[in-house]
Amino acid sequence: MEVDGLLLTMLGITAGVLILMGWVEQIYKGYKTKRLKDVSKFLMIFIAAGSILWLIYGIIVEDVFIIGTNMSGLILMIIVLGMKKRYDIQAKTS
Repeated sequence: MEVDGLLLTMLGITAGVLILMGWVEQIYKGYKTKRLKDVSKFLMIFIAAGSILWLIYGIIVEDVFIIGTNMSGLILMIIVLGMKKRYDIQAKTS
């Protein structure tokens, strides 16, 4: 089965946007509530490890969509981890 290049590009962009929107929603919700205690550190570690491996793969195969999605995902994940650490510390001192 042959896949049109434009269709494949749209598929990659859509997949990346959908994956990243989950992080954006988590950041927004955490910012509003100032709580991220339900976000597991282990989940974040496993997702980060997977994203790093996908990033390495994307670099090897020179796929801009895989590279861009996983770089963006790692940045958003770092933001969530920073917020989680900050809010967890604030909750302990309150």
